[in-house]
Amino acid sequence: MSIFQSRQERFDKIENIARERILILDGAMGTMIQSYKLEEDDFRGDRFGEHSHPLKGNNDLLVITKPDLIAGIHEAFLTAGADLISTNSFNATTISQADYALEPLVYELNLAAAKVARSACDKFETAERPCAVVGSIGPTNKTLSLSPDVNDPSYRAASFDEMVIAYREQTIGLLDGGVDFLMVETIFDTLVAKAALYAISEVLEERGEAVPVMVSGTITDRSGRTLSGQTVEAFWNAVRHVSPWSIGLNCALGPIEMRPFVAELARVATCKVSVYPNAGLPNAFGGYDESPDDMCQTMTPWAQEGLVNVMGGCCGTTPDHIRHIAHAASQGKPRVAPAIPTALRLSGLEPFTAAA
Repeated sequence: MSIFQSRQERFDKIENIARERILILDGAMGTMIQSYKLEEDDFRGDRFGEHSHPLKGNNDLLVITKPDLIAGIHEAFLTAGADLISTNSFNATTISQADYALEPLVYELNLAAAKVARSACDKFETAERPCAVVGSIGPTNKTLSLSPDVNDPSYRAASFDEMVIAYREQTIGLLDGGVDFLMVETIFDTLVAKAALYAISEVLEERGEAVPVMVSGTITDRSGRTLSGQTVEAFWNAVRHVSPWSIGLNCALGPIEMRPFVAELARVATCKVSVYPNAGLPNAFGGYDESPDDMCQTMTPWAQEGLVNVMGGCCGTTPDHIRHIAHAASQGKPRVAPAIPTALRLSGLEPFTAAA
C-alpha cells in the first residue's frame, strides 16, 4: 500500500523534489520484454488460448497474461533509480489493438497496466522517495496528417473523432488504475497527439480531476523535424495551449544526435523539459549499441548546463542504462523555465502546477 494518501499528495512531493534535482524516468519496456524471447503461448496464456488472431508481439497484453514479468521489469528500473515508471500501455488503444482483434479488451489492458505499475512502485516508495506511475499513451499505427496511400494524398485511415474516442477509453482505464501522470509520447504526427490531448481534457473535465500531462515528441532525423514536418519550436507552439507539465523528446535518435534539439526545446519551453533518447542509432540488425557509460558521458553535460528536468531512456535502454543516466543527472541541477510572458498569463496558457 502506498504511504501517500492521494495522487495530489504524491504530486506535491514530486514537485518539491523536482526543484532540487532532475527526475529520472525509466527505460525501454519493449527492449526488456524482447530479452525474454517470448513465444506465442507466452502472450496467449490460458485465457487467450483459442483466440482467433496471432498475439505474439502484443506486449500490452502481457499485463494480463504475464503480469509478474512486467512487474519485474518495473522493479528493475525502480532499483536502478527511476522516479517515474511508465505503464506497459503504449499500444493499448482500440486502433492499435485492432491488429490483434482485441479492441474490446482496451479498458482492461490500461486498468491492469496502471495497477501493475502502481503495485511495483508501492514496494519502493518511501516518504522521501515518491514513485509515480506515468500512463503511457502512444501514437497508434495510423496518422492524421499524412496519407498511407501514395496514390491518394487525401486519404486517411482514421478520423480525428475516431482517434479521440480511442484515446478516451485508454485515458479512462489508466485513470481508474491509479496513474499519477498521463504521458502522450513518441509523437511523430502532432494532429494525432492533439486528438489524445483533447480526449484527456474531455475526460478530466467530466471527472472533475486535474492530472499533470507530459508530452514527448519524436524528431525523426538530423533535419530536426517530426515526421509530419514540424521543427522543435513549432511542435512546442502546437501543444503549449494544453499547459503540459512537461514537454520533451524521445525515440528515433541517440543522445549525440538529439543534443541540439534538446537545447532548442529548453530555449523555448515555459514548462519542464524531459528527454529520453534511444541507446544510439539502430545498427544493421535493428539493435542498439550505445553502452550505459556512453550515454552517461553524453548526457552529463545536459544536466550540468541545466537543459532538462526529467531524464530517462527509450529503445535499447536497460536498467543499467538508467542507473548511469541517474548518475549523469546527479551531476547538475534541474532546468529553470523562463518566465511566462504576460500575454500568455492573460490568455491562461500557463504550465500545470497542481491538481485541483
